[in-house]
Amino acid sequence: MALDEATTGFLTQMAAAGGQPLHEMSPQEGRALTATLGEMFGAGPEVSSVVDQHIPVDGGTILARVITPQDSPRGVLVYYHGGGWVIGYATEFDTLGRTLAVKTGMTVVLVDYRLAPEHRYPTAVEDSWAALKWVDERRSELAPEGGSLVVCGDSAGGNLAAIMTQRARAAGGPAIDLQVLVYPVTDCDLDNETYVDPANQLMLSRDSMVWFWDHYAPDADRRTEPDASPSRAEDLSGLPPAVVVTAEHDVLRQEGEAYADRLRAAGVPVESKRFDGQMHGFFTMVNVLPGSAASIDYVADAIDKHLVSQPV
Repeated sequence: MALDEATTGFLTQMAAAGGQPLHEMSPQEGRALTATLGEMFGAGPEVSSVVDQHIPVDGGTILARVITPQDSPRGVLVYYHGGGWVIGYATEFDTLGRTLAVKTGMTVVLVDYRLAPEHRYPTAVEDSWAALKWVDERRSELAPEGGSLVVCGDSAGGNLAAIMTQRARAAGGPAIDLQVLVYPVTDCDLDNETYVDPANQLMLSRDSMVWFWDHYAPDADRRTEPDASPSRAEDLSGLPPAVVVTAEHDVLRQEGEAYADRLRAAGVPVESKRFDGQMHGFFTMVNVLPGSAASIDYVADAIDKHLVSQPV
């Protein structure tokens, strides 16, 4: 299926604006680009409160934006943003965070893990783990006692969310009720079928993924570690139920769907959907692409079904 009309129009606008491909930019130039894109999303819905917290990590602190939708949220959703571990800041995902908070009825915590190349692998993983433990220690403050804990992320953030479930299993906690992986990076193989498909070389391309990996984990031997490529973990059994979202025209589609299949084979309940006519990044493009609203509704419905089915 071809890209939908809204996506085609958006890409036409971007091309008309000119500019270098991402893989020809410096990290600083790439970050400026995502900041500009973030301005397109507009303001998110009204919520009960938005509070920026600072979480201690090895070597300093990281920001976490806590978005509470209402007086009695039903749980906490920890969100790890995308951007190839190199670009993007939590504050640029405020509109998405507010939308998810309202749609799910959960407190959303946007994690501002430190970025490469200033902070290479595994800093993002360690920061994400510190944030997850920080949230778990404060669950009763962030939501009423007994509320669910969900980890969620898109792209590189989906990578981090998947890794958090593996770490939590190994450590005996925190108890994660659901993982939501939106077109996640799960493997360091840059030559699979969807990577080399010319139709998928759009906002995210094989060249830009090479650029991301080279900044994040320049030592190629370390990229196969499960903390970098969660699909390389030998055993996926005992992980939380998963919701996996992929895009038809995305270099990451094959690895995301393969990870969903491996989770199922390991006995993990998985609900997954490929969104036809969509490109990488569509989920976060709130108020810009209609596919974003459809996919957010899908995720919110899946979370709702899972939380309703949980024993009280």
